[in-house]
Amino acid sequence: MSEEMMKRVVTDRFSCFLRYLSGSISFCFLLLVVVGCHYRGEAVVSDSEKNPVFDRIAVVPFQQIAPEDREGGAVRCPLCGITINAVGTPGNPEKILETLFLEELNKNKPKFHLLDRERVAAVFRRVSANSLKSPLNQVLRDVGGELGAEGVVVGYVYRFRERKGVAYSVEHPAAVTFEIHLLRVSDGALVWRGFFDKTQSSLMEDLFQISSFFRGEGRWVTAKELMGEGLEATLKTFPGLR
Repeated sequence: MSEEMMKRVVTDRFSCFLRYLSGSISFCFLLLVVVGCHYRGEAVVSDSEKNPVFDRIAVVPFQQIAPEDREGGAVRCPLCGITINAVGTPGNPEKILETLFLEELNKNKPKFHLLDRERVAAVFRRVSANSLKSPLNQVLRDVGGELGAEGVVVGYVYRFRERKGVAYSVEHPAAVTFEIHLLRVSDGALVWRGFFDKTQSSLMEDLFQISSFFRGEGRWVTAKELMGEGLEATLKTFPGLR
């Protein structure tokens, strides 16, 4: 075989390989578009003061903040005053958030001691009832002071919409919005804030978030699962976690 024919054969084979590779990539991309699910945006915001240190932290009962119109509307964070869009949710999603939050903290082996949950709740209810005209910041400081805590955690659920459908086919996807604050008892400063706001969407709706497809394993998650993902993301900057 002449050198010219050899070059032609090599060129033809290389061209065939490129066409095959291009077709395979196109097929894989189309498959992801058709079946993929992911989360819209990276709406995780964590603001932290530099290296705050606490030995004892109290977690007061989390709350759901609902607008006057249960269908949705703007509300203000009771602690920091930031305006957030909220939707009323039946049930007690705040208890789900609080339980998942404590589980996530313990899973990460905190360097601080978490005070007894029931005792904290009892003190919070009593102090709140006796301080109806006091600012929330002061109420939390009073609770922390009575319990001997250096830090107090409070959390709010603004949206907890369950998916309507099953893991691989939904009419409406899950949507979750929550906020968590860590307050320093000595001066009332908010030394850490975690905020999460996500609605799961199909890969076809937003092709720039392909990585989320793999995190969600290509399926539609429940609101609780979405909330768990949000906690895992926001708590990466929580003070005192290893």
